[in-house]
Amino acid sequence: MAGYGWDEYDIRTGGRQTIHDAGNTLDVTTEFVKVAGGQHGGNWGVRVKGTPRQDAPPDLKTTMIFYAAMEGFGGLEVADDDEETGFAGAVTLNGQSPDLGQFKIELTKGPESNDHPQYSHPSYDDKPLDRTFVDSLQVPPEALWQSKALLLSSMKRTVDAYVEQYSQEDMPPPCQIYTVQQSPGTGNIHLVQKVFEGPFEFDILYSSESSPESMSSETLTKKIESATVSFSERFAQVLKPQAPFDKSRFDKFTKSLFSNLLGGVGYFYGDAVIDRSYAPEYDEENEGFWEETAEARSRNEQKLEGPYELFTSIPSRPFFPRGFLWDEGFHLLPIIDWDVDLTLEIIRSWFNLMDEDGWIGREQILGAEARSKVPQEFQVQYPHYANPPTLFFVLDAFLDKVGSKEKRSSSEQQILKEDTYQAHVENTGAAAEYLQSLYPLLKRHYNWYRKTQWGDLKSYDRNAFSNKEAYRWRGRTPQHILTSGLDDYPRPQPPHPGELHTDLISWMGMMTRVMKRIASTAEENEDAKEYASIENAIIHNIDDLHWDEDAQTFCDATIDEYEENVHVCHKGYISIFPFMTGMLSPSHPRLGAVLDLIGDPEELWSDHGIRSLSKKDEFYGTDENYWRSPVWMNMNYLIVKELLNTAQESGPHQKRAKDLYSRLRSNLVNTVYKSWEQTGFAWEQYNPETGEGQRTQHFTGWTSLVVKIMNMPDLGKGHDEL
Repeated sequence: MAGYGWDEYDIRTGGRQTIHDAGNTLDVTTEFVKVAGGQHGGNWGVRVKGTPRQDAPPDLKTTMIFYAAMEGFGGLEVADDDEETGFAGAVTLNGQSPDLGQFKIELTKGPESNDHPQYSHPSYDDKPLDRTFVDSLQVPPEALWQSKALLLSSMKRTVDAYVEQYSQEDMPPPCQIYTVQQSPGTGNIHLVQKVFEGPFEFDILYSSESSPESMSSETLTKKIESATVSFSERFAQVLKPQAPFDKSRFDKFTKSLFSNLLGGVGYFYGDAVIDRSYAPEYDEENEGFWEETAEARSRNEQKLEGPYELFTSIPSRPFFPRGFLWDEGFHLLPIIDWDVDLTLEIIRSWFNLMDEDGWIGREQILGAEARSKVPQEFQVQYPHYANPPTLFFVLDAFLDKVGSKEKRSSSEQQILKEDTYQAHVENTGAAAEYLQSLYPLLKRHYNWYRKTQWGDLKSYDRNAFSNKEAYRWRGRTPQHILTSGLDDYPRPQPPHPGELHTDLISWMGMMTRVMKRIASTAEENEDAKEYASIENAIIHNIDDLHWDEDAQTFCDATIDEYEENVHVCHKGYISIFPFMTGMLSPSHPRLGAVLDLIGDPEELWSDHGIRSLSKKDEFYGTDENYWRSPVWMNMNYLIVKELLNTAQESGPHQKRAKDLYSRLRSNLVNTVYKSWEQTGFAWEQYNPETGEGQRTQHFTGWTSLVVKIMNMPDLGKGHDEL
């Protein structure tokens, strides 16, 4: 593949997707639109176009397969078929279900310019020129998602028949052999295969019977044009890159990254594997606890629960097609700028997953299809495992939007009043109602963190402003804290039940601050006072428990062999977490040292973004090297955002923050853009030495935050190379 994905996409109207299939010398474009109307969600249509690439042979043969399956109650059958002559025109599927009512799906013949292979083989005599095949199958419901296996099984039956009839020297051409069986009719999955020669085009038209009119190719053409215009206009209004990235050469890049982020929003449904044994070992109270928890997990007391449902975006459509709790907050930060109401619906869906204790599984692997993409050892979810509460960033952004309503000019107010994407901002009553309805879930979730992820202050000699506000991730092993999101980042060795983690207390501080704002908005005034008190205690305890005066940085804490509290300092993202989560004010006494660390090329600074671990650290670039040097866009977004906040407020570090902000912003955009231009993909992480994309390609989840970074204000120099 030479790149693939959405060029432009709006979840409400549709968009255009391109697939640059270098291996098959074909570029495929799919243009998708929605048409509202009726009582069952309206109509939709897809135009599929195939264009041979420059190196394609003149008689390039291509086969395209569309399949439709009906899960649950309802029916689906092929109409107007003729087993003798095949499908010389369109293929129509008629269907009905309780949720969709009556509907039909039509696959058109396409324009007269479409060409099909002309065979000179005895088996082809008297066959229709149009090469369309339809196989209708009735399979167990749990097998419906395995469309590839079903397709290959159908093709094998066709191949076996030819093998039985013809010798190897006299076989028909491959484009005739490798087709599904011509067996249309009723079934719960239907495979429709078209065989073309050269360029081609056809439409897939879905029409709901309750819509005012059926979907047609003419309507599809008009809606494709209007969807493109409306997307470009909205993008310029909402996410337009600011200088120096306001040049036309960045247009395709920014629209592609954001469209793929939004195009990754999906609905997931199915059972989940959960261990609710609540084994005492999972309390992690003893030294050597990681060995005890490993033994408890090996007892395999997990069970299937559910089904659950989730409406969410995802990190990567081909590699991580499921919901991740800590990824989701980063995903929604650009999306909330585009579509507030969609974002709030997704947030509610996540919190509706919560159990009675307040736990939400950090990875949502719902159903057999989702589990097929995950190694078995990572499928089980544990109700004592947390994950960074990034959804509270998004709720904070929502409160900012609601609060900024009164500060707009009259022209801005008029534009936004007509914006159907953010009714919850324009209607302050709707905003308050949403937060009031969600608040009990948020409070339960917050209290679950405090109950399960507490850090031990009372058993050890630790002096701190508060004797309560300390936190430790559960799920620790000597090599990893997967629950922290920073998997292999160096931590104290060996693991100890008395550990305290800088990143987690910082997350709790951010979460508490947002809960305070939400409680005030929801008129939960007593709760707001309590959150304010907890926030103050956390801010003091971050200094008291995690600042190391000798190292001049924030560090994790543990208990040594003499039962004494000690700091373990690995300079990197952990060291600047209080800054990244907004826990350091512009005049904070530690801020200068934090900015020094960020800006030091021998420590964290690189020409491609802020490194995850200092170059001077003994573990830099070692072992898995997952969070031990690479540049991660989600962390860098938090850094550049806080640099901007510091640069825009008066204080002793304003000038320094402005310089770091401008240079870092340019470095990040330059890195992601150059790699995308060279490879056709956004990547999971970036090499701090070369800027090359690494690990997972087509990672259009939080790497798409670069679009939000480009939308940030230009504060001056720092972008000479661009």
